[in-house]
Amino acid sequence: MLIKFHKETRLQGIPVSEGIVVARVCLFNERRHANLPIYRVTGDGLERERNRITRAVALAVDQLTALKRDVASRVGEAEAEIFAAHIMILQDAALHRQLLDAVSAKYANAEAAIIAVLEENESRLMELDNEYIKDRASDIGEIKRRLLDILGNMKPSLQCAGLPHCQKGRNRIIVAEELTPSLTLELDVEHTRGFVTERGGKTSHAAILAKALGIPAVTGVSGLHSAIGCGTELLINGNTGEVVVWPSEQTLQSVTAAQPLPALTPDDALFIADFQVMANITSAAEAAEAQAMSAEGIGLYRTEFEFFAAGRLLSEEEQYARYALVIAAMKGKPVTARLLDIGGDKSAPFFNIAPEENPYLGLRGGRLLLARKDLLAAQARALVRASAHGPVQVLYPMIIETEQFVALKKMFLEATTDLSPGRLVHGVMFEVPSACLQARELLKIADFASVGTNDLIQYLFAVDRNNDRVSYDYSPDRRVFWDLLADIASAAQETGRTLSVCGEIAGDPAYVGKLIDLGIRTVSVSTKLIPRIRQAAHAALRRKIPNPGSAG
Repeated sequence: MLIKFHKETRLQGIPVSEGIVVARVCLFNERRHANLPIYRVTGDGLERERNRITRAVALAVDQLTALKRDVASRVGEAEAEIFAAHIMILQDAALHRQLLDAVSAKYANAEAAIIAVLEENESRLMELDNEYIKDRASDIGEIKRRLLDILGNMKPSLQCAGLPHCQKGRNRIIVAEELTPSLTLELDVEHTRGFVTERGGKTSHAAILAKALGIPAVTGVSGLHSAIGCGTELLINGNTGEVVVWPSEQTLQSVTAAQPLPALTPDDALFIADFQVMANITSAAEAAEAQAMSAEGIGLYRTEFEFFAAGRLLSEEEQYARYALVIAAMKGKPVTARLLDIGGDKSAPFFNIAPEENPYLGLRGGRLLLARKDLLAAQARALVRASAHGPVQVLYPMIIETEQFVALKKMFLEATTDLSPGRLVHGVMFEVPSACLQARELLKIADFASVGTNDLIQYLFAVDRNNDRVSYDYSPDRRVFWDLLADIASAAQETGRTLSVCGEIAGDPAYVGKLIDLGIRTVSVSTKLIPRIRQAAHAALRRKIPNPGSAG
């Protein structure tokens, strides 16, 4: 039943790709397979249906191979591996046998056999209490849809494409039940303003692609696809996960004031001598964009997303190739590579981590690296080798105290004793309150530090920002948070260490002035926000300079 929103309505989802955008809606057709022919077959018909399945699988592999090649050239090799995983699933002999056997056992046509087998596999994965595995279930669902499209000679389409004046997705926000890699790439992404979906996690393949493509995306907005119509105006905030249906003029003005919607270019904002704006990236492919946006370095390279994109553990050699690519692209500017930050909402079966009742407080970040010397050693060696191409800043995640940082750094150095590093330094990430309380001690032994405000706010106020029942408490607008940040900044100044901020508040122009007032002169943000933040910093610093003509 279609629910008509007649006034501004605010909904909370999960942010998966940064950016703020306002546009009208196009609905993705989720029901195009509803009327596929399902019938019983016997005799010679059984062989005909088995041949249809074999042909559909072969065509799907050909499509995915071409898509993989296209993504490798447009986005990056790591993102292209997503489609290599789909190809591997389709080429799995056991799955192929399951599909053919379903035709014989159920006397089913090809469509019915594919639906029965793949939906059973998909539902089994969805029943498991693991977000990463649930995201992989969407891969099975996408393969099912691709095979059914081939059998029915269909193409992914926009549900509202037949309505008068429909833009067919051009300059629209696409609303779908689920964000999939094919949907992300095959619906004219160059002119897609954003994505909003009901399902799909932060580590899903489609989320990784949306980030790499720079398209704002929000997921977890339950029931939205069936509750709005084509042409509904939406404001989506990929930084916070908020979706506003029919935003009021006041809301639009407030968003524009905080972060004007038209994109800026590097030439629109002046460089500032004593304020650096670096880039947050999740893959090697994004380094070129960071350089194009005149980033003064990579302030946060989320290296774990290279593993998620590949869908497997990466060898030392594979990691080295990716890191070297980023460092070379930055042409002598520093690259801050965060060591694997696994755990919490970021896990995967290939890391072989036992399920935990509360993973946010479990084996994650620094604790996980201490427990998994194999992961730390391979990454340490890859980073040291890559440092021959330019300066590398190794960032240790989820540090809780000085002893832990010392132990991790010792493991790093022991794993690389036979290698000669280039310019490489070691730093701590302040995101756990206990480490923040030891800021002076930590900064005496670390070369630099970065504040991860997203987790720090979560742990400081004991609030899950992805839980809409309590997310109102997830806010940086509290004095205690800024008092803590001020103390860390003071410790950095006393010890002469560089301190940056790389969480969401770093990319919000409304907070730039407050960070500058604390003496923080380095931030790291999404690449597309770099000109905006540099512009905001320029304005904030200009306000701090006394007017020479004013009375003293």
